[in-house]
Parts: sequence; structure tokens; C-alpha cells
Amino acid sequence: MTAKANYILSISMDVDADKEALFNEVYDTEHIPLLLKVPGVVSAKRCKLEPLAMIIGGERKTVVMEGEPKYMAFYELESPEVLVSEAWAKAVDSGRWPGEVRPYTRNRRHVLRKLIG
Repeated sequence: MTAKANYILSISMDVDADKEALFNEVYDTEHIPLLLKVPGVVSAKRCKLEPLAMIIGGERKTVVMEGEPKYMAFYELESPEVLVSEAWAKAVDSGRWPGEVRPYTRNRRHVLRKLIG
């Protein structure tokens, strides 16, 4: 985490299989770069759900994550006010995201957390 970040916003979702390539291309080349220009957005990273096996209490366990969205993005923010700023509002509705990608996403989750350590 960067020193300027006080909050983490996680946004997760699934996308229709036939739009997955477009989703990833637009997210990486347009959506995140636009959001990184918003004052107060410190950083952004994306990740994809992977199968999980781990050892707990000396026993190997496979964890099934039913219902969890496949994709997630993490944004480090200086404050929650970033999310209600004019710059944020403009960025989230710019480019191909609102018309060509957002309509094909589902199971969306938005979670804001304050960093405490």
C-alpha cells in the first residue's frame, strides 16, 4: 500500500463469456487509465479468481468459492470523497465502458474499506 492511501475500494463482477476479451481490453487500456487520472486515486490493480487449495490445521483443503465474481479491481484512495467527485463521475462514464462493457457485467459488488494499519 502506498503512504497516501487511506482507503481501498474493491469492485468485483462477472462478465458475459462472449464479452470477456472486450471487457479485459477496455478495463486495462481505457477504464483503469481514466480512473488513475482522478485526483485522490492513488493506484489500481486487477485480479482474476483462481482455484484455491491450502493447508489448514495440517490438512489440505480445497476451498469452493461459489458465487464469488470472477474479476476484481482494487483502487487505493486518499478519501471516500473521491468516489463522489465530478472527476470520478466523468471517468467512470467515459470511453467504451458504459455502453459496450458495463451492460454485460453482473454480480457486481462495490466495497469500501478504511486502512487501519
